[in-house]
Amino acid sequence: MDSAADSGPPPYAPGAGARPVPEVGPEVVERWRSGGGELVELLTEVRARLGGVAAFRLGPSPTVLVTGPQAVQHVLALHPERYVKRSHRARLLVGDGVLAATGAAWKSQRRLLQSQFTGTGMRRHEHRITAAARTTAARWNAYARGGRTLDVGREMRRYALDAIWRTLTGHPLDDETERELAAVAGVGAALPTPADGTAARDAVAADLARIDAVARHAIEAARRGEAGPDGPGVLHVLLDAARERPEYTDQLIRDELVTLLAAGHETTATTLTWLYLLLDRYPGARGQALVAGGDGSPQRRQALQALVHETLRLYPSAWILPRHAAEADTLAGHTVDAGTDILVCPYLTHRDPELWPDPEEFDPRRFTAPGGRPTHPGAYYPFGVGPRACLGLQFALRESTVLLEHLLPAHTLTFSSTPTRTAYGITIRPDGPTPATPRPPTG
Repeated sequence: MDSAADSGPPPYAPGAGARPVPEVGPEVVERWRSGGGELVELLTEVRARLGGVAAFRLGPSPTVLVTGPQAVQHVLALHPERYVKRSHRARLLVGDGVLAATGAAWKSQRRLLQSQFTGTGMRRHEHRITAAARTTAARWNAYARGGRTLDVGREMRRYALDAIWRTLTGHPLDDETERELAAVAGVGAALPTPADGTAARDAVAADLARIDAVARHAIEAARRGEAGPDGPGVLHVLLDAARERPEYTDQLIRDELVTLLAAGHETTATTLTWLYLLLDRYPGARGQALVAGGDGSPQRRQALQALVHETLRLYPSAWILPRHAAEADTLAGHTVDAGTDILVCPYLTHRDPELWPDPEEFDPRRFTAPGGRPTHPGAYYPFGVGPRACLGLQFALRESTVLLEHLLPAHTLTFSSTPTRTAYGITIRPDGPTPATPRPPTG
């Protein structure tokens, strides 16, 4: 018997003539370490020195930074089996939910949820998103009538949490649930810094207990058939799956529920907060969007979506996407050894002046004018690209646009102060309060 013939195809081998990934010298990393800067500062310098595929060392082995569009597409979309997710920093919060799952479990979980956030599934959520937007608009109208100040970041978190809570449970968000789920942000703030798992869990144990209690209560209510005024939500789909699929234990249902709660509100809230801060600096962009078409018109909706897309260009929902090379590969003509850590960085791709002229400027017309943006799929990917792209992409864009349809024509915001720093955690967020007073538009 020919054992070679029976062994299957040979493993992928790097192409001949490939060269090592260019690597910055240790003095660059040491200067960054001694300065105590954010990781993004090191990555920015590495990208500026060496281009779209570059390496640096934080330990004995190099980490490869990927920002060039072709290389991004290669890693995330064309060869996800070679560049895999080993774990997720949010596992402490989301457990084995679809965000952190891998392999066959991830494929099965994603398949179930995908139908809920695309096509017909999205249309079922439309009225729930609209109801959450109307609730927010009524609250802002009350603030405006009284000349009172609101915190934009908190308001956006409340809206996005209301929209996803209605979608998951069929119930509008109540004050007690909102207070308890504020613990999600507390856990999220503890995640960016790598730490011993036990120590990290101990640090956020009280917050995790609050989140678990909310999830348990919601699961028990759904199991009793207590659909909300909007009818059954995605949580009921998970419970239905548990009747036929033993892997959907109460723990996995909890993990999926918390995953959707965390991913479904924090990224949207942060994007909307950034958008309003950008409109404060570029007030003309608001007027350009509103004159694009009348209320409810496709032209206005397209212009509002452009506001969101340009915000996501500057502040992508996931600013860095870690991967691990499961096997050797050739990437943009460079050899990548099996076991190499990869950092794909939308934040830097989106600010590459070779792809985006005047990349630091907020210009939503990039997404409406012909030729305004690069066409390569690896040049703009705020939700990732390929099979592990965020399954909530349509939901996030829709809830952002619906809220702007309600708020933007009715108010302008006057900020009392704006944050001077940016926090680079799981998301990119303004590091500080965002107090503002809604006022009737002028002019």
